[in-house]
Amino acid sequence: MNDAILTLKDKRTAYRIYLILGALFISSLVVSNLIFQKFFYWDFMGIYTFEISVGILPYPITFLITDIISEIFGKKKANQIVTAGIFASFFSLLIVYVSSSVPATSWSPINDDIFNQVFGATVIAVLASMMAYLFAQYIDIQVFHFWKRITKGKHLWLRNNFSTFSSQLIDTLTVLLLLCSAGIIDWDRFGVLLLNGFLFKILVAALDTPILYLCVYLIRKRFGLQQGEELALEI
Repeated sequence: MNDAILTLKDKRTAYRIYLILGALFISSLVVSNLIFQKFFYWDFMGIYTFEISVGILPYPITFLITDIISEIFGKKKANQIVTAGIFASFFSLLIVYVSSSVPATSWSPINDDIFNQVFGATVIAVLASMMAYLFAQYIDIQVFHFWKRITKGKHLWLRNNFSTFSSQLIDTLTVLLLLCSAGIIDWDRFGVLLLNGFLFKILVAALDTPILYLCVYLIRKRFGLQQGEELALEI
């Protein structure tokens, strides 16, 4: 794909957009690992009732953002955001570990038992999430750019959904295998959680396609990009 030639002012604006997208990506990823122990149900129009972790709610945002970055800024910048997310997740893991190690005061609203009940499985969850995350995100970016080359920059909806479907299946399967193996989730819940998680992510991926088109359209319009053209942020 060709790179657009930017003025200094445009390059600064492009960097701001990239940093905002990166901040949204990293915060969504870290939060999903911290809140995963609460499960909820959602009746989808009386057709199907989902039983899924609240940690899955912000997670699809990460795939939407990597698709936006892949489309506008290219494969290298998307991979850089993924790598930054890995460091952020492990740093959050360190903070949780230190916080659980120090003793609570007698008057603390949250005592050690409650804190450990909420965050005690975070270490395993983050490790499981990171394993799945590595596989899924890099596969998502690879598949996205594969279809971008095949379609010569056309049919954004196709590469958005095809890349997300394949990566989300790998992500959901890997996380559940690791969490069930660690004893955090019972094996008898494996099948229903796999089905629920994958179907939910497919649904969200389909629903976020208009958002992807809108974001890509606005950024392309701002920088005068042609279809398939990318912003070069390298100095």
